[in-house]
Amino acid sequence: MKHVFVFNPKSFAQKTQMEYIIDTIGQFFRKQEKPHFSIQTSYFPRDAIGIIKREVTTADENETVRVYAIGGDGILFDCLNGIVGLPNMELAAVPYGKTNDFLRVFGTDKMSLFKDIGALVSAKTLPTDVISFGSNYAINTLTIGMESLAVVNMNSFSRKHSGLLNRVSFLYNRLFSISALPALFDHNVLFQRYNIIIDDVDFSGEYSAINIANGPCYGGDKSAIPMARPDDGILHTLLFKPLGAIGTLFVLPNYVKGKTPSNCKLLQAKKLEIRSEQPLQIQADGEIFFDTNITVEVKPAAVQFVAVDNLTYGKA
Repeated sequence: MKHVFVFNPKSFAQKTQMEYIIDTIGQFFRKQEKPHFSIQTSYFPRDAIGIIKREVTTADENETVRVYAIGGDGILFDCLNGIVGLPNMELAAVPYGKTNDFLRVFGTDKMSLFKDIGALVSAKTLPTDVISFGSNYAINTLTIGMESLAVVNMNSFSRKHSGLLNRVSFLYNRLFSISALPALFDHNVLFQRYNIIIDDVDFSGEYSAINIANGPCYGGDKSAIPMARPDDGILHTLLFKPLGAIGTLFVLPNYVKGKTPSNCKLLQAKKLEIRSEQPLQIQADGEIFFDTNITVEVKPAAVQFVAVDNLTYGKA
């Protein structure tokens, strides 16, 4: 097996921390009989995709390549999109980012286990569904509308105040809720009309948000669709009907805690076709996209995801 470690340097407030992890990896493999590993750094969005393709070309024929995304949700998204469709690939997440939402499916108390390099190298994998949209893939969530606008605002604030957020990490989770406030007073977002076909059934209408979940956790500490599992072949989908600014503000705290408000439709889906005359603001695993129409599908067991300590999605 070839082991490829891909670092996002922006996930580390101190360079010495990243250097320590690199040294730990080197020390571990120097003790192995036939070490086959590579340490790479991703310097810009989607850089990891090219890195992975190059690393695959140096693997032996039919050799399994295990890719370790070291950082947060952003580098995991890039590594996922680098491996989907390639044979003999596995994916691991090493949580050092501001958010590592997908790993929360195993329990927040288990996340530190995924920092153990030795445990990750020897761990087994779980067949894991992914969300396909356009030419991209997400492993955790895809949202459109109000919540996507919150991520846009949050990312903008993060770029301007990254130093503060690195020093006071708990502010990052609070920032998501604060960033949602502007959307509450944007009539076009709260009452956007969508043409939606879900598994050949028409659900067209006005919605404030569309939340499509492959995993239960998002937004740092949110879990609006707690029953979502990344191995059931289903995309749990929530359609949030408009309530206006005050009504939305009233139900939002319970909504993000997994208590579905009466104005919402909660569905199970395999394929969704969504379009609107207004631009679609799409958030997928924290990454932002804009489009006028989108087809979203579940790809069952598309990825082999590394789970330490014999953890399973059933124990989430």
